[in-house]
Amino acid sequence: QVQLVESGGGLVQAGASLRLSCAASGRTVSTVTMGWFRQGPGKEREFVAAISWSGSTYYADSVKGRFTISRDNAKNTVYLQMNSLKPEDTALYYCAQQRYPSSSVSRTDQYDYWGPGTQVTVSS
Repeated sequence: QVQLVESGGGLVQAGASLRLSCAASGRTVSTVTMGWFRQGPGKEREFVAAISWSGSTYYADSVKGRFTISRDNAKNTVYLQMNSLKPEDTALYYCAQQRYPSSSVSRTDQYDYWGPGTQVTVSS
């Protein structure tokens, strides 16, 4: 059974950094596509970043150059390093996993497993 648990969220000031972690069990993160999504107040859930089974990385335009997705195969964990945080980055951040390879890494309906989320709040 796949389980995903996010951690590392918190309250920070604009310009600060945070690193989110997603500990996975049930499937090896190096064999599937893993993604990070977020949902801000009153907004729909949106794509943030993804790392494919081959190690290719993908980013939303809004975070490109500031966020970095990576994985540690030995720990079966995926990370999201977030630098230069802005108030508009405030959201509940979710980790997700695809069961099978998909042509899309940014659509929420292409992910089969989700964690409960970790809150990130950026004050101005």
